[in-house]
Amino acid sequence: MLPVGMLLVGTALLVPQDGTTGGGGDVPGATRTRCVDVSTVRSVADLNRFVTRLRGDPAFTGGDVGASVALQDDRQLFFFGDTLRDPSFAGPQFVRNSALLVSPTCVSVVLPADDGAVVPDRDDGVGYWPMSVARVERPGYDLVGVALQRVRSTGGGGVFDFEVLGPALAVFLVPRGGVPQLVAQQDLGPDRVDVAAPMWGAATAVDGGWVYVYGTARAPQQAYSGFSLRVARVRPDQLLHTDRWQYWDGAAWQSDPDAAAVLIGAQGGVSQTLSVFEQRGRWFAISKQNDVLGRDLAIWTAPGPSGPFRLAAQPVAIPSDAATGTLRYLPLAHPDLLPRPGTVVVSYSQNDTDFGDVLDDPRLYRPRFVRVALPR
Repeated sequence: MLPVGMLLVGTALLVPQDGTTGGGGDVPGATRTRCVDVSTVRSVADLNRFVTRLRGDPAFTGGDVGASVALQDDRQLFFFGDTLRDPSFAGPQFVRNSALLVSPTCVSVVLPADDGAVVPDRDDGVGYWPMSVARVERPGYDLVGVALQRVRSTGGGGVFDFEVLGPALAVFLVPRGGVPQLVAQQDLGPDRVDVAAPMWGAATAVDGGWVYVYGTARAPQQAYSGFSLRVARVRPDQLLHTDRWQYWDGAAWQSDPDAAAVLIGAQGGVSQTLSVFEQRGRWFAISKQNDVLGRDLAIWTAPGPSGPFRLAAQPVAIPSDAATGTLRYLPLAHPDLLPRPGTVVVSYSQNDTDFGDVLDDPRLYRPRFVRVALPR
């Protein structure tokens, strides 16, 4: 692994100073599958028809999460969690994470050299679920940071047979017109099953020369509540150095993570993973209130990245359905997708408690999209 300072600052180390990739082609070690035409997708309704009806590329038939970031070349990069592949695919049929590159006319799957997950599993089988993504623009390329959570199977075959061990970070270099290349990957802290410890990276945002990293947590006895929200900040070139992070204590930024103030409480709180972003000088947090078992997509607003946040709207009901087994969870905002003033496109993940139904039709296991008005 490259030293982090060289990775994030030293442009000459990774690409020539003119911003090209050396040979004009894709970064070695990553490939794209065939392009799937998306030129007819011009509205949220078109997007949902595309998502629910398209059979899909063999390398991607279904997945959840779908956190996205806009690149400098007008493409968007989406990261998905547990991903299903078609039986005809020559590589692994299931991976813990995957990525799609989306241009105005084409969507294609990003595949590493071994056809596995774009952020590879550890040698002991622990995998990585993406939570949020942010980028820093450089001449000729973008540095894309992906916040992840480490996840381990507990041996069952159900959708809840897993345990989360803590956060992690990965950094990708994406040349203009090229393919993302993983250049750094790091676990944050030791493996520990503890929902009361903030899951840093549940949301991320870049603003004013800082990366804002949000963490979610809840006490074990609050299993049926939402998660509380906290925030840290760090300069982009120090992202992987957690000893350089600063935490908002309610009055000032300081270095003690235990002093991080609660911005949104767990009762009526956010999902473990959410979106926080700025638009026209106002900050928004978008999530499902009270997590998977809640009912409403909710929007909190604040004057700045550290709050204070207040619940401002509950524009859409996205309840899970115990009768059918349908799970609806993890709404995420996509401010650069089909933009329209005063609104934002939001996706939410969908799954089923009977994973056999999902295997029979992976289209059940794809995000759905809605457009919501942002509170004034």
